[in-house]
Amino acid sequence: MKHLIRTRLAIVCLGLTISIFAKAQHPMSFDARGLTMNSNDSELPLDCSAISSTFEFTVHVGTEYAKQYPGTVFGMSDHELHVEPCALVTLNFVNDDEIRHQWMLHGLPRYLYPEGMFHLEANGGESRSGSFIVPSDHQTYLIHCDMTQHMEKGMKAQLVVGRGSGDLWSIPGISREFKLKPLDSLLAVLLVITMLIISFLVWVFLNIESAEQD
Repeated sequence: MKHLIRTRLAIVCLGLTISIFAKAQHPMSFDARGLTMNSNDSELPLDCSAISSTFEFTVHVGTEYAKQYPGTVFGMSDHELHVEPCALVTLNFVNDDEIRHQWMLHGLPRYLYPEGMFHLEANGGESRSGSFIVPSDHQTYLIHCDMTQHMEKGMKAQLVVGRGSGDLWSIPGISREFKLKPLDSLLAVLLVITMLIISFLVWVFLNIESAEQD
């Protein structure tokens, strides 16, 4: 009897899993202009009973938007976007450069967005659009371009849902770079030296104590 119940529960769980992942497989569209992956304007996250509000943004990318941030090569017209929990967000992505760029959002529910990702990609001079629905959590999500070295050279942003969960590091115009200032570097060196001295003193003490016992 117990074996039969377990078998039925396993079948039910498998059915639910297949159902959820079937819904999560949003169509991917691509052509000569670029790629749209995991666009979703109707399937709600499990913690949302309805779409709370709608937002639409147009984000331009290219070298032109890096000029105001020293040390960067590529940039975005908007490095921070704000939306409400359970909102439907439509993103219009415009590539003003002659090379390919991406607008990738990470951290979305994996049961709804494969790999937890929403992805737009546009070839040089082209544009792409797509939509996604954010969960109810107050969270800060990473946005970036995954082309080699593009994020490191400035193509990084954040999506703040509700109150957010704090700024991500190294967002141009928003947060400091993930680098130690000279004073921080000095303090780090002093800390390492202090730990080495303490370790040496402990070693000496243990050896003296061992010698006295002998």
